[in-house]
Amino acid sequence: MSAAEQPAGTRQTVVEPEAEFEDLDVDTPLVGIVMGSKSDMAAMEAAEKELTERGIRSETRVMSAHREPDKVADYAKNARMRGLRVIIAGAGLSAALPGVVAAHTDLPVIGVPLTSRTSVAGGLDALLSISQMPPGVPVATVGVDNAKNAAVLAARILAP
Repeated sequence: MSAAEQPAGTRQTVVEPEAEFEDLDVDTPLVGIVMGSKSDMAAMEAAEKELTERGIRSETRVMSAHREPDKVADYAKNARMRGLRVIIAGAGLSAALPGVVAAHTDLPVIGVPLTSRTSVAGGLDALLSISQMPPGVPVATVGVDNAKNAAVLAARILAP
């Protein structure tokens, strides 16, 4: 039976599930921290530490834009529905992860360029890759290896 055929007073309003959950106060993380490999963990822990000290819940995941593109896309596409409000993405070398995340979400994405033993000019390669995004795919960028500043920026974005 269509909505028009239902007797008056019995029609139900359909509400989008995401809208229903927006105002719930639950213990879901507000910030997602992602990095391309486990070797990036040491540099990215500064973001998690800073967020924890500020009382902001976060989650940390390792996923490669090159080796696991579908996993990265799924994570980014479902981030808002899961309660995330900002994503911090750390990457070195070609530094594709922040841009790929930003391509699949409308949430603010903060890129952290990371150095590695094979990076060029102390992480300049990653810095340029993250900061030179095409129009319509913005990624905020902090200094090389400066995950703490990414967390501070995320906190400012979340501030009322």
